[in-house]
Amino acid sequence: MISSLSITNYVLIRSLELNPESGLNIITGETGAGKSIMLGALSLLRGARADARVVADPSAKSVVEAVFALDPASASAIAPILLDADIDMNSDTCIIRREVSPSGRSRAFINDIPTTLNVLEAVADHLVDIHSQHKNLLLARGDFQLQVLDRLADNSTLLAEYHKAFAEYRQSLHRYTSTRDAIAAARADADFIRYQFEQIDALNLLNNEDVDLEARRADLSADAALTDNLIAAADALDGDNSVVEIAARAIDALTSLAQANEAYEPLLRRLEAANVEICDIADTISRQAADCRSNPEEIEEIDHRLSQINTLKARHHCDSVNGLIALRQQLADRLALVADGDNVLHQREMEARRLKRAAMTIASELSSRRIAAAQALQQELRARAIPLGLPNLVCDLAVETGKLNPDGIDAVDFRFAFNKNQQPLQIGQTASGGEISRLMLALKSILAEKVSLPTIIFDEIDTGVSGDVARRMGRLMAQIGSQMQVIAITHLPQVAACGKAHFKVAKHDDDTSTSTFVQRLSPEQRRHELALMVSGDPNDTTALATADSLLNQQL
Repeated sequence: MISSLSITNYVLIRSLELNPESGLNIITGETGAGKSIMLGALSLLRGARADARVVADPSAKSVVEAVFALDPASASAIAPILLDADIDMNSDTCIIRREVSPSGRSRAFINDIPTTLNVLEAVADHLVDIHSQHKNLLLARGDFQLQVLDRLADNSTLLAEYHKAFAEYRQSLHRYTSTRDAIAAARADADFIRYQFEQIDALNLLNNEDVDLEARRADLSADAALTDNLIAAADALDGDNSVVEIAARAIDALTSLAQANEAYEPLLRRLEAANVEICDIADTISRQAADCRSNPEEIEEIDHRLSQINTLKARHHCDSVNGLIALRQQLADRLALVADGDNVLHQREMEARRLKRAAMTIASELSSRRIAAAQALQQELRARAIPLGLPNLVCDLAVETGKLNPDGIDAVDFRFAFNKNQQPLQIGQTASGGEISRLMLALKSILAEKVSLPTIIFDEIDTGVSGDVARRMGRLMAQIGSQMQVIAITHLPQVAACGKAHFKVAKHDDDTSTSTFVQRLSPEQRRHELALMVSGDPNDTTALATADSLLNQQL
């Protein structure tokens, strides 16, 4: 339930703090006082769209925060959501906050941790429900009707099993149709598929072969370049017109000079020594050149193999040999499908039929439980609605079976008649707004007893009623409040008198602005508020006596 609600800088609300109790809480106030503004702020905590216009003071942000006290049911409901969102879980409380900047951008927080609106909404769905006039139209929607029956039948576990079984059936059905279409396509293109397969298969490709060949070719090319350079160096040192030959001629010339003049003897010795070193270097290079494994034939073979591979890669739009190998397997699978297609398709069909039967078994059990819940609800709704001024109510809650669908095999159709000699019709065709409100209140009271519900806020659900019916509606809300926290916004004193706590929303004017505030009423203030609602005068003696009478009836 809501332990506290704080709103700051939101439209007419400068700062507001509301601390509702367990049970039925009443909120009253004149039209335009700001009750709808409070609901608008609270709707932000349920993921409603933010708008910059709600920020009253553009120098600050608008903040709406609610602290929820968790019971075991609500704690277990939100725990997996918070776990998936990586948000710390507190077993006793959950704090939800929404901040809206003056630019209109908003941020959401759960337990002071930033989160997305989707997570915020998912958590809030388990904590608070705002029931306004437009939500009465839910009663005409088939999905809501089905949800009501599932809640009353306690179908949550069985429904989860069905959703899993139905998903498996749909997946198997998709596999069957995909296989059938693949077989038909493969048979139509069998010759071309075989031609493509044989082209790739003939190469006997190995994984990563293109990468390995490129690496081997690079090594061989490097060896060839090395051999060429060594041979060139050897030829330059000891070939025709080489360094050795030129040095020999220089030695002959210096020998003649040294014989004539001893001064050239040192130069001769130096040149002879250099020539010996050059000859040794030339001999070493020649041996190294002979030892190099230059293999132009292997390079040619690799180039031919790579050419074949690259041609197929381009033809089949593959970027690697591994892609060609994968394509070869796909083509082989398609050829196998052509050969064994009927057997494969039969297996797929049997699998789909088996999973359909499994889903149908669960769906049939769901349907039986829904039918039983609908029959019980018909009687209970009538019993709850008659005291609310609907003495001629007829409920026809039909559950019709059909084909498998995501929610089972059932189509639900709630039809009602509110007058004698009237055929039951869909709710939007037969009921006034007040009648729908009373019917929804009766339904909510039944759900509150059968199912764990979050805090519910009734926004003027009693519109269109008065007198004794209003008193009965108030008592029914109080009865719902014995199961859960209820907050009711009302203009009717009969309803307001049934509350455990009473809050008044009002406006205050100062020299520059108007602001909305909320006040919890003391017992005496409550008397005068009820008198105001009865007669328009909070001090009217007769109205105060009526207020006392209404309050005493609740004791």
